[in-house]
Amino acid sequence: MDMVALDRWERRLVSIARVIPYFVLTVTTVLYSIFTTQSVPERWFTYGVVAFGFVWMLWWFTLHPAWHRRPELMAVFVGGMVVFYGVLGLQEHWFGAVSYAVYIHASEVLRGRWMFFVVAVTAGLATLSLFGGYPPAGEEAAFWLLLLIFVVVACTFTYVGHVTTEQSRLRKELLEENEGLHAQLVVQAHEAGVQDERHRMAGEIHDTLAQGLAGIITQLSAATATDWERRVAVAAELARENLAEARRSVHALRPPALDSAALHEALDDVASGWSKHNGVPISVTLTGAVRETHPEVEVALLRTAQEALANVAKHASASRVGLTLSYMEDVVTLDVRDDGVGFDLAVPSDGFGLPAMRHRVHRLSGALFVESEPGAGTAISARVPA
Repeated sequence: MDMVALDRWERRLVSIARVIPYFVLTVTTVLYSIFTTQSVPERWFTYGVVAFGFVWMLWWFTLHPAWHRRPELMAVFVGGMVVFYGVLGLQEHWFGAVSYAVYIHASEVLRGRWMFFVVAVTAGLATLSLFGGYPPAGEEAAFWLLLLIFVVVACTFTYVGHVTTEQSRLRKELLEENEGLHAQLVVQAHEAGVQDERHRMAGEIHDTLAQGLAGIITQLSAATATDWERRVAVAAELARENLAEARRSVHALRPPALDSAALHEALDDVASGWSKHNGVPISVTLTGAVRETHPEVEVALLRTAQEALANVAKHASASRVGLTLSYMEDVVTLDVRDDGVGFDLAVPSDGFGLPAMRHRVHRLSGALFVESEPGAGTAISARVPA
């Protein structure tokens, strides 16, 4: 039974339990009217007490449910119920059996020792009612034994009902807490997804548009009177490539280099284009058995290669570059090495390139390693699960 059905079932039981005292008191009053041998004045007195009990329960308990959470008011209510059933039970033993209704009310609105005290007193009154008052000599032992049994049984069932009610309350609190945590996790997951998408888009912009614009600026800045036509042509080609990349980024498409080529072939194309634009020789090496990998893995490694090569062009002043793609048993590794000026890893950098590469690789549960020293070149290694 799920929590919703269980909660509905418990509410139905509580509703039934609250109606039972009215029903049983009505049936008992009818039976009393049929079988009693009391005089007419005694009957009218009993009817008056019954009417008082109906009004008492209706006013204090049924019509004012908010009072259930006010201990001082419920103490008055339960005290009145004990007196009511005590008077009825001593007036006519028929009503001794219905005093159990006090157990229901006591377990619902009282707590701790007061709950058990009221239950014990009510059990004693029920015993007196069954004996028609305090027993004569010779029946006292039976009276006290029956009283003890009534008290123990009534307190035991009241305790079990109290524990069940508390467990139900704790269950509801835990369910509400779990629902709150679930809603919080949904919000956090949404926020994390938004943040992750922002990082992804920032990386896409940096890896495509920013690199392309930087290349265009480099080509135009280096133009001279003798080679301006070649520089402008290269800049125009870069502009067209970046326009295509911008359109693909808007539509969240794969890089064009991967549209019709495998990853190692796309890396060859990127490397040859980079070498052509920057005039630096580059070697591309493939190791391991080529196999199909997840598209996000291919995009991440290709973007990492593009960013690493862009950094070489902007900062390294390298004379040669090496790019190695390695297919291992459970990972794919991309290594980019250059013999340029290098840099000190201990010096903080405000650039976006390395953080973008690291974030892109970490999204795929991978790792990015950077090795560099001033004057000794730089090596970048990206490793992602295959």
